Amino acid sequence: MNIQQISETLNGLALPQRLAKIRELAQGRITFSTSFGLEDQLITHHIATQKLAVDIFTLDTGRLFQEVHDLWQATEDKYGISINGFYPDPSAIAKWVKTQGTNGFYQSVEARKACCNIRKVEPLNRALEGASGWISGLRADQSQAREGVPIAEFDESRNLIKFNPLFDKNRDEILAEIKSLKVPINPLHDQGFLSIGCAPCTRAVANGETERAGRWWWEAEAGAQKECGLHVNEQGQLVRNKN
Repeated sequence: MNIQQISETLNGLALPQRLAKIRELAQGRITFSTSFGLEDQLITHHIATQKLAVDIFTLDTGRLFQEVHDLWQATEDKYGISINGFYPDPSAIAKWVKTQGTNGFYQSVEARKACCNIRKVEPLNRALEGASGWISGLRADQSQAREGVPIAEFDESRNLIKFNPLFDKNRDEILAEIKSLKVPINPLHDQGFLSIGCAPCTRAVANGETERAGRWWWEAEAGAQKECGLHVNEQGQLVRNKN
């Protein structure tokens, strides 16, 4: 099946059925990258309760909130699963800190993106090596940059199919299902942290601010295109490949 056919097959399904169908359609190893946000916790719930053969991993950047580590443990305990951690290259971190300073990401967009590349992008690439499918928790309504997110797309740079099974859901729908299913979530969400990344790069959002306004908030000039590099090309745009 091509990407268009896969997308048409997945579109009419509820999330549990979408995930099961993804596992059925994609040949080889399928991975799911979780950052323990609302979306990722819901996906993890359905992967685990259906016992789908999907490898779940997370990127431990070394600068995460303690609440994220606590939720990592709580999720493994609740579902009886193991979530693999991928870590940045210590020598690359040491070199960056030596030249930029431990909090050098505040100095410029370029410095921050370099830090993200070391702590997130390079470990992600290692995590995805040999995979035929990558499941993410992206939603189209999270930001302007993500509004064109499809349910499935081919990632040419990594030679795999990327699936976004929550692309057409909103935060309220996800939160309602999480509460109904009693899925564990990060307590920081109740303190205004709607999108949670590294601790020094995340703040709570005020009423009226967008969901991702608390990420790299000092980069006002970057506007809606603020991303860490996991889902974008070298121009900072979400990758869109031909079907």
